[in-house]
Amino acid sequence: MKNKKIENIIGELMNQYQETDRYNRSWIIGFSGGKDSTVLLTLVWIALTRLKESGIPLHRRVYVVCNDTMVENPVIEEYVTTVLQTIKKAAKEQQLPITVKTTTPQIEDTFWSCVIGKGYPVPNNAFRFCTEKMKIKPTSTFITNQIAADGEAIILIGTRLDESQQRAKSIRKHEIKGHRLTKHPLNPNTYTYAPIKELMLEEVWWIINIIPSPWGFDNKILFKIYSDASADDYECPTVVTDETHRSCGQSRFGCWICTVVKEDKSMTSLIKNGAEWMKPLLDFRNRLVLNRNVSELRSDRRRNGQLAVDETGHNQGCYTMKYRIQLLRELLTIQKETQEFRSSIDLITSQELIAIQVIWYRDGNFTTTVNDIYNQVYGFDLPNDNIGLQERLMLEKACKDSSHYKLIQELLALQKNKTLLMKKYGLQTDLDNRLATFVKEEIL
Repeated sequence: MKNKKIENIIGELMNQYQETDRYNRSWIIGFSGGKDSTVLLTLVWIALTRLKESGIPLHRRVYVVCNDTMVENPVIEEYVTTVLQTIKKAAKEQQLPITVKTTTPQIEDTFWSCVIGKGYPVPNNAFRFCTEKMKIKPTSTFITNQIAADGEAIILIGTRLDESQQRAKSIRKHEIKGHRLTKHPLNPNTYTYAPIKELMLEEVWWIINIIPSPWGFDNKILFKIYSDASADDYECPTVVTDETHRSCGQSRFGCWICTVVKEDKSMTSLIKNGAEWMKPLLDFRNRLVLNRNVSELRSDRRRNGQLAVDETGHNQGCYTMKYRIQLLRELLTIQKETQEFRSSIDLITSQELIAIQVIWYRDGNFTTTVNDIYNQVYGFDLPNDNIGLQERLMLEKACKDSSHYKLIQELLALQKNKTLLMKKYGLQTDLDNRLATFVKEEIL
């Protein structure tokens, strides 16, 4: 590798990994699948490989931790799921001490449990429940558990001074001159380490485009995602390494439903560049923003019972039950329509739907149930469990037609709901009838 700056970072990582400490502190890498965390993991992987090839024992555990908010941009979610599987497999084959972990919010803290279940107004700059509940809390729980097991931990972060003035200020504020590690501002017995903080954006893309992925993934896929999601040319620094690398962006990816930003430029650009199936998702997100402060859609009380009406008589409490029911019907309808183009997409999980029903019961709604709405949209009852994205992607790939995928889901739904009964009389008849109907519809 010819780049001296990058070689220095790898050397520093090798040196830090070998540092003797009484706790043999684990390394925790926050991996989002984006450009910076990809580069960070790439350099750590190269450092570990070189140590191993030199005969130095790899005694320190490295955890690659990905936080899944459960409302990630579907394009990124699919990419990250595939990458994590590849990392997990490659680490095992190369006998590296790398463990992949995915954290998720508790079921009562998910976006849809809070908004559709509890009636929280969607987040804005003044009310950002999502950051604490969906990102900080799940990751902090993992870190706390790891510290309980190992005594201390070191978190490797992919932040860079070049990202923004605010990020640079934050890094400078917490760093200790002459020391690589700094105390974590929130978690006790935790230290942070920012190996790539001095890298420029062009150097990040140089690494992605030039250095082969040590876990055997095709970095061109990540490059293309950023290219397709770049809304403006001025956000796309030119990093020419061959004819296919004419420009790339530094677009930020997050939740597809994020209402904190004024405009989701990355999703808008993805739609313009071929992901037209995401248009209903963007429209739904925009409607949530427009309807956030409509008085008729908000009650006069917060969840704690506190009166929430301003001096003009405008309601500022939770969403009304009527609006929550409307939102669930819209979301499920969009999910069904989206699945006509991308069968593997689930915008809300069965577990969340069950949690929403429990919350609605607690709020005194016994008229319209979640299952009623699900049945109206899908034509069958809510399944009592659901499969993961990796399995859905495999099923989608195996099905030549989206109608075949839908048929399998319906047959599974029939079977799953029958298993709730002690006696399963009629299951075979139900399956036969659905298959017969499907064949008839195909012929017509």
